[in-house]
Amino acid sequence: MATAKSDKTKERQYSWEGKDKGGKFVKGEMRAAGEATVSAQLRRQGITVSKIKKSASGGGTVSEKDITLFTRQLATMLKSGVPLLQAFDIVGKGHDNPAVARLLFDIKTDVETGSSLEQSFRKFPLYFDDLYCNLLGAGEAAGILDTLLDRLATYKEKILAIKSKIKSALFYPVAIIVVAFVITAVIMIFVIPAFKQLFENFGADLPYPTMVMMAISDFFVAYWWAIFGGIGGTLYGFFYAWKRNKTMQRRMDQLMLKMPVFGPLVRKATIARWSRTLSTMFAAGVPLVEAFDSVAGAAGNAVYFDATKDIQREVTTGSSLTVAMQNTEVFPSMVLQMVAIGEESGALDSMLSKVADFFEAEVDDAVAAISSLMEPVIMVILGTLIGSMVVAMYLPIFKMGSVV
Repeated sequence: MATAKSDKTKERQYSWEGKDKGGKFVKGEMRAAGEATVSAQLRRQGITVSKIKKSASGGGTVSEKDITLFTRQLATMLKSGVPLLQAFDIVGKGHDNPAVARLLFDIKTDVETGSSLEQSFRKFPLYFDDLYCNLLGAGEAAGILDTLLDRLATYKEKILAIKSKIKSALFYPVAIIVVAFVITAVIMIFVIPAFKQLFENFGADLPYPTMVMMAISDFFVAYWWAIFGGIGGTLYGFFYAWKRNKTMQRRMDQLMLKMPVFGPLVRKATIARWSRTLSTMFAAGVPLVEAFDSVAGAAGNAVYFDATKDIQREVTTGSSLTVAMQNTEVFPSMVLQMVAIGEESGALDSMLSKVADFFEAEVDDAVAAISSLMEPVIMVILGTLIGSMVVAMYLPIFKMGSVV
């Protein structure tokens, strides 16, 4: 096991040129442990190699946006009649990110050596989850790979758009809080000590707010390293525990849904993602009970993960989807009514897609409302914070002016 892992880390990217069985000039790239491995794999494909050289290695990481773009490009090419392996070659060579190019060439090489498309993608679970691989497998088996890739690309574009909106809603207040803390720290460490030295020369009694502010400033000056280190360490530990600890994740997900302003936004985004995932899986022909495995993971919230598992168990024992969803008490009545209509009419995937469209629009409206609401709130908080410091430091000057 250790040897296999060591060999994998030594693999490099090689470009090659040669001739196929018909004498036609061909070229490409392959990731392998050495030139001998490249030559052997190409010989098994019937290619006479004339040149092999090591490709320049590049950095970069593969983001969810890269995967979404690649899925859309691959779907478009297959719909246009471009052969699968050629489509991989075109997309890989035309991509600006070298990490994506390496990933695509690795998948292409694996497919060329006889693996199915689903098996090749499953070797990269960091980038392709069960939902992605299951849909690829369904498309291969049914001979409608281009159609399912198109649906998969649409699904990932919708999910990416929701995540982007959630991040944009959270970014503004977080950025303002960070800026406010930095400004406060600068005033406490550099500005107030200058006022303190000035006031000491006056030799007069200082107002109580000024003394409090100067005491806080002294603490900042003496222990700024502990304050910054403590805040940084606390945030790192908090997010590390949130990411790694299941109990912490569940509690934070429950708290997120109950927050007064952001809770409804998170709930709408989660329901939109849940509905979109189930709609995509069901439309692809994946059995309902099996689809819930992917839906639970794609929900992105522990509360809805648990609810999905409960739904799966009830549906397995013969309950209708509507009744199972109603028993979880986490779905609004509108969703339940739409699902009930979909079950009765046999158009469940279409109804779930409409639910997803509705809640995605609701997310748009919620983000706009939160942005307009946060601006005056943040202005009041910043004005109160900075204003209190300014007034506290100018009170002695006002007092002296009134005496004179």
